[in-house]
Amino acid sequence: MTRIDYYLNASNKSLVARKLAVKAFHAGKYTLMFTRDVDQIRELDASFWTSPILSFIPHVQCGHALANKSPVLIGADPVVLARPDVLINLAPEIPDCFARFDRMLEIVSEDEADKVEARNRFRYYKERGYAIDVHDLKALQ
Repeated sequence: MTRIDYYLNASNKSLVARKLAVKAFHAGKYTLMFTRDVDQIRELDASFWTSPILSFIPHVQCGHALANKSPVLIGADPVVLARPDVLINLAPEIPDCFARFDRMLEIVSEDEADKVEARNRFRYYKERGYAIDVHDLKALQ
């Protein structure tokens, strides 16, 4: 069964997502950064190229010719990921594919609307018996 982790109070969801993808990469895991938002896809892709703090991580967008070889994918197509290790959900909805993954990471911002959507997803997972770990990013600072 998929292990689910919630990361609460993210001041910058994309930054947290990149850090988690880097951590998964260094652990030898393949990761899908799940989003359908074209602007967010572009932002995430660019950030991997321009963030010296994180250094370069091999990544491509879903649909790229090397998608089935890349350890980090950005987009909404889980089929092309070589192994379903980690799913980082950046979408407001529950990804249909989440149960395929060993682990799913939900990142929740400080925005009230985002929190409401995250609570709805949390209830859905909990009602279906998924174990959920919660990490408060404010408490970790």
